[in-house]
Amino acid sequence: MELFLPLILLIGVMLLMSRSARNKQRQMMEMRDAMEPGTGVRTIGGMYALVKEVREDSVLLEVAPGVPALYTKTAIAAVLDADEYRRIVNDEPWPEEDGESPVVPDDASSLTGGGGTDRPADGEPDKPIGLDKPADAAGETPDAADTGETSRRDRRDGSAEDDGNGPRS
Repeated sequence: MELFLPLILLIGVMLLMSRSARNKQRQMMEMRDAMEPGTGVRTIGGMYALVKEVREDSVLLEVAPGVPALYTKTAIAAVLDADEYRRIVNDEPWPEEDGESPVVPDDASSLTGGGGTDRPADGEPDKPIGLDKPADAAGETPDAADTGETSRRDRRDGSAEDDGNGPRS
């Protein structure tokens, strides 16, 4: 009995998968049968065209003004409504659903829930975070204060002042 349970489960999954595939295939056939002359379609190759004539197993499409092409019905990926086809072919913008464009934040402050208003508890403004060691008011780094050395300061133009201790690497 334990040997048959996985086999029965496997057969059940296969039946469900084939049933959904048949339903999808049936829907595609109904869509292709609903094509009429003047309908806009998209082929499986991504080309947009107008239906000129529907035959038993094929369809005559106008791929450009005055340029007909014969395709099988299975080459039709989607039947488009008139507004969608017109917008795609004429490269018209899509209308906004609510009349407003979506708001995209410039930074990630809206993701934290604080809205960018997080401040330190003492009320001081945020200070920029640098990659260098922090310097105290005298311009010395905490390590340099112990040894009596002064820190190397960068100028605005990118050059550096020499602190008298020779080149640093």
